[in-house]
Amino acid sequence: MSWYRQRAGAEPERLDSGCLYPGVPPERPGGGLVVAVTERQLRELPIAGPVLGSQPGRHTLKGAETNLYAEPAGQSFRLTIAGRAVEVRVAPVEYRWSYGDGAVLTTAAPGGPIPEARWGEKTATSHAYTATGDVTASLATVFAGEFSVEGGPFQPIAGTATVPSTPRALTVWRSEVRLYADDCNANPHGQGC
Repeated sequence: MSWYRQRAGAEPERLDSGCLYPGVPPERPGGGLVVAVTERQLRELPIAGPVLGSQPGRHTLKGAETNLYAEPAGQSFRLTIAGRAVEVRVAPVEYRWSYGDGAVLTTAAPGGPIPEARWGEKTATSHAYTATGDVTASLATVFAGEFSVEGGPFQPIAGTATVPSTPRALTVWRSEVRLYADDCNANPHGQGC
């Protein structure tokens, strides 16, 4: 290996050369064959996207927070590369939300379900729709990976894989609150009865 220095307007100047290891370089396991998992191989794995959940469910209200969340899981795969056993582990590192009305959000956390008594409250991954109608919410999860060759230490894989989840159809309704003075028992045809 050689090291060079270059000054503005001058030719590169050789400083030193040599081996990274003093003496004899170490032998590579497997007779000199280096095994690695590439970003392309990572993207070709059958990584399952998280399930996209929503609260209060398929139907939500205009102006109220709709809690969307992912249910992620780490996954592992066993491959054979150049005749050697390779284990690959992947885990989510980023969530890209699209709420179906043009609003988007990127988070590091998947969110999660909240108790029914808190439905309509703002969460880290919730969204308040401003119009009624049908929308389709979607999620793309970015996974990072690491690999181990024949039980050796895990090493990071350069790059990531983006995996879509199954979209979720939602219907946004409006709610109205009205006060009525009629007694429906006395006047069953009164307004609000």
